[in-house]
Amino acid sequence: MTAATDYLARVRAEIAHRDPNQTEFLEAIDNFFKTLTPVLEAHPEYIDANIVGRLTEPERVIQFRVPWVDDEGNVRVNRGFRVQFSAAIGPYKGGLRLHPSVNLSIIKFLGFEQTFKNSLTGLPIGGGKGGSDFDPKGKSDNEVMRFAQSFMTELQKYIGPDLDVPAGDIGVGGREIGYLFGQYRRLNGYQAGILTGKGLSYGGSLARTEATGFGLLYYTKALLEAQGSDLKGKTIKVSGAGNVAIYAIQKATALGAKVVTASDSNGYVYDPNGIDFKVVQQIKEVERGRIKEYAQRVETATYHEGSVWDFDVDYDIALPCATQNEIDGGRAARLAQNGAKVVACGANMPCTPEAVEVFKKQNVLLGPAKAANAGGVAVSALEMSQNSERLSWTFEEVDDRLKDIMKNIFDESAAAAKEYDLGTDYLAAANIAGFTKVADAMMAQGVI
Repeated sequence: MTAATDYLARVRAEIAHRDPNQTEFLEAIDNFFKTLTPVLEAHPEYIDANIVGRLTEPERVIQFRVPWVDDEGNVRVNRGFRVQFSAAIGPYKGGLRLHPSVNLSIIKFLGFEQTFKNSLTGLPIGGGKGGSDFDPKGKSDNEVMRFAQSFMTELQKYIGPDLDVPAGDIGVGGREIGYLFGQYRRLNGYQAGILTGKGLSYGGSLARTEATGFGLLYYTKALLEAQGSDLKGKTIKVSGAGNVAIYAIQKATALGAKVVTASDSNGYVYDPNGIDFKVVQQIKEVERGRIKEYAQRVETATYHEGSVWDFDVDYDIALPCATQNEIDGGRAARLAQNGAKVVACGANMPCTPEAVEVFKKQNVLLGPAKAANAGGVAVSALEMSQNSERLSWTFEEVDDRLKDIMKNIFDESAAAAKEYDLGTDYLAAANIAGFTKVADAMMAQGVI
């Protein structure tokens, strides 16, 4: 056992002792630690300063109750969270997730990952995450508004344009951001930079809605080009039908690929002629319906219950855009058998550790989430810049910057892969590239 592996084992044991039941957070830690040995061996000063031990403990964890009144007059209570993980390179930045599965473990895992994702963008933003176990599905606009106002009444004590700037995530779209911003303004006055993902009429950025999906394809394009290939003529399987999936489908189609699937929590649709993103957009963003309605509107499509990853069809690229751990070892093996050679992650941690091992054995290239889906937070940071300047950039200007950022993320990962002799292990390379920037900032700032 080297000094680096011994150090990581000790830090892992301390985390498990403190938080033995935080399975999602521990999984994120384990996945990350597997890749850090080369950089710690090259930089023993990181061990001496206990950088990893400090980085795996959030700077601040906030949990609070969120009471609200439903349309029948019943008082309901949910839990709210905000984990401010690291501000070493800038104000805390990360989304708010509204979903019944939300707990402290999930928010910590997301905040931890966000720290390095934000570092990779090259922009001055630290890592954080928040949310609640409130489920906006099936709730009226008034119920969502009352919940959001109660949530922000507490959260506003801990955020600010130069301190912590939340954004949207699962369950938090334009409607929710509007209600959250309105309550913040009511309590503190107008500050455009307090949230990102805002509407265009009150400080939002063009291309923010499209950013994560578009960025995913810009990253995938860069990855393919590094292998002497491109997107044209490729068949793609996408999971999800939310914001990320919709705009990934749009951009993939525009770049000459054909996307044949989309899904939600009930099932998936398969369209051999290619998914029409406008139909999915109408169903999901306007009508808030289910993906099965796509098959009712498009003659060439069929609907099936279950996971899209259990469906056999020949394809070249997988873009998991739904949720964490949607591809396990068995599904990864099936993916490889179907001929897929590239997996680029639109969702956060969509592949289990077993799946990652299968990809390595089957020579399937993996574009990790913290790199491949960084487009959303990158444009959020660009929204912050526009708010600071009190200017609005054109869609083309924002999109051009996004292209450059995603290309640079891949290039930095590729450079780390070359420096540490990692081959095409872009997961390890992205972890090291993101970690090094944060670690160096922490070293420069002393023990805080």
